[in-house]
Amino acid sequence: MQSSLYVALSGQIALQKRLDTIANNIANVNTGGFRAEEVTFSSLLSPAGQEPTAFASAGASYISRQPGALSQTGDPLDIAAQGDAWFGLQVPGGVVYTRDGRLHMDDSGTLRSVNDYPILDAGGAPIMLDPGAGTPTVSQDGMITQNGAQIAAVGLFSIDPAARLTRYDNSSVKPDIPAAPVLDLSNYGVAQGVAEGSNVNPVLEMTRMIEVSRAFDASSNATQSTEGSFLDAIKTLGATS
Repeated sequence: MQSSLYVALSGQIALQKRLDTIANNIANVNTGGFRAEEVTFSSLLSPAGQEPTAFASAGASYISRQPGALSQTGDPLDIAAQGDAWFGLQVPGGVVYTRDGRLHMDDSGTLRSVNDYPILDAGGAPIMLDPGAGTPTVSQDGMITQNGAQIAAVGLFSIDPAARLTRYDNSSVKPDIPAAPVLDLSNYGVAQGVAEGSNVNPVLEMTRMIEVSRAFDASSNATQSTEGSFLDAIKTLGATS
């Protein structure tokens, strides 16, 4: 009877974690380039007692790499990565990667992200434009030109599929395996005047939230029922002793 309480409690902890990730995904459904967070669960087998007891694990979270929807903005400083590639950003702690290509140029000509971090070329250097040279043009291979002159090239980076991603400023990620610059652009590219949105499916996330909430309520009711039976058994045994 005690085991059933602990099993139900482990299930509630796992469901609470899933509910938290779903709520965060829904909150960022309109955040450009945001990557949804998913959770994988497994059972833990305890050999204690006469029979093994399976408990729910707390769950391991991971960041989805599925692409988000693209929207035409017409802004020449909005770019989107094509293929499984990322843009590099220079941040105080090093380099992070993002699919959010909504950029702007500061007074010095540095090309920056929506959160004001310099975007990098393939060599890892910040991209500098000429503030007085007019509207930049970005070709599919990432080459930036102003007034017909090639100024720089947007870097595209590939993240190892085995790398674990941690979140940085919502739309950016930091892999535990260094990303590599994309040199062969046959399956990659850059689109100008286009922005990538969040990869969160709001309808799916709302459905998941309802399912998880119902499962949590059912687990809570089962816990209360088991606890009530346990207390009744104590009273009965105490009265007969």
